[in-house]
Amino acid sequence: MTDAELDRTFAAYAAPGAPGAALLIVNDTTVRIRTWGVADVTTGAPVTAESHFRLASLSKQFTATAVLLLVRAGKLSLDDHIVDIVPGLPAAARSVTIRQLLGHVSGIWDYEDFVPDTGRQVHDADVPALVARRDSLYFAPGTAFRYSNSAYALLALTVERRSGMPFAQFLHERVFLPAGMPTTVAHVEGVDTVPHRAFGADRVDGVWARVDQSTTSAVLGDGGIYTSVNDLAHWMRTLWERPLPGAELQAAAWTPGVLVHGDTTPYGFGWYTETDRGLRRLSHHGETRGFTNAYVMYPDRRVAVILLTNRIGGAPWALAQQVADRELGLGGAPRPFAF
Repeated sequence: MTDAELDRTFAAYAAPGAPGAALLIVNDTTVRIRTWGVADVTTGAPVTAESHFRLASLSKQFTATAVLLLVRAGKLSLDDHIVDIVPGLPAAARSVTIRQLLGHVSGIWDYEDFVPDTGRQVHDADVPALVARRDSLYFAPGTAFRYSNSAYALLALTVERRSGMPFAQFLHERVFLPAGMPTTVAHVEGVDTVPHRAFGADRVDGVWARVDQSTTSAVLGDGGIYTSVNDLAHWMRTLWERPLPGAELQAAAWTPGVLVHGDTTPYGFGWYTETDRGLRRLSHHGETRGFTNAYVMYPDRRVAVILLTNRIGGAPWALAQQVADRELGLGGAPRPFAF
C-alpha cells in the first residue's frame, strides 16, 4: 500500500483530537511505520513511532518467551506441574503443567470472575488465591482449549520463582535488552516510567476522554507490557533471525497444541497459529481498558503487520490483515481469526 492508501484506510484514527494508531509493517528487510491521531486526548500529544502503547494480550508472546528461556536454561520443564512451583492453587489444579498453561488447555478458572469490587488493582501474586476460590476446573487439563488470562499470570509467577528475580526485571534483562527493545517495560506503577506513553481513551458523553486503567491492569503476565512500534520492529527481526529461546523452542511456540484426544488447538505458546491460504499465519489480538491491538505475521514469508491503537473498540486485526494481504499479494478471503 502507498502512504496515501494507508491514510485512507486508517482515516478513522486521524480525526482531529481522536485517539490514534501506530502501524508497523515489516517485509523481510523493509520496515515501514505510519502513525495517526493523538497519544493523549487530554494534552493532544501526537502518536509517534516512539509512543508506547499497552499491549494487552499481545504481551503473552513475551511471557511465553520468558518461560522458554528458563526451559532452555534447564531451570524449568514444560511438563513441570504448576502446583509444585506456585503455592496456594486449588487441589483440582494438581495435574496442570506449564505446557498446558502456555497453550490455554489447563482448565483453570478465569481470575477475573473473582476480582472483588474494591477498586484496588489486582496483581499477578493475587491470582492463585482468586482461582482457589473454586476447587474445580472448567475441564480436565489437556482435554479442551479455553483462552485463559489466569494461565499467563501464573506463568509470570513461575518465571519469578524459577529465575529468582521479579518478572518485570527478568523481561527487561533477558528479553527486551537482548532483542534491542531498551524502552519496552512490563509496567509497574511507581517503579518504572513508560516513555512517550500513550493513554487509553473512549467516548464519554460523546467526547473522547482518558479511560486508561482497570482493576486488572497491574497483572503483568497476561497483558502488562508497554512498547512502541520502533521496538517491535527489532522484536520481529529477533524472532526471525535469532529467537532468544533457540530455534527449536521457538518452533514449538509456533506449533498448534494437541489435546489428549489428538485434536489440535489454534494456539501455540503465546501465539495463535493457523494455516491461511497455504501459508502459516501467526496472530493475536489484545483488548484492555483504553487499548485495542492486533498483529498478523507470516513467518515463512517474513511479513508482519502490527497495529496498536489507544481506544476502545474497532477491529485492528481486520485492518492488519488487509495490509498483510497487500504485502503478500494474496487474493481471496483470509481465514477467519481463531480469537
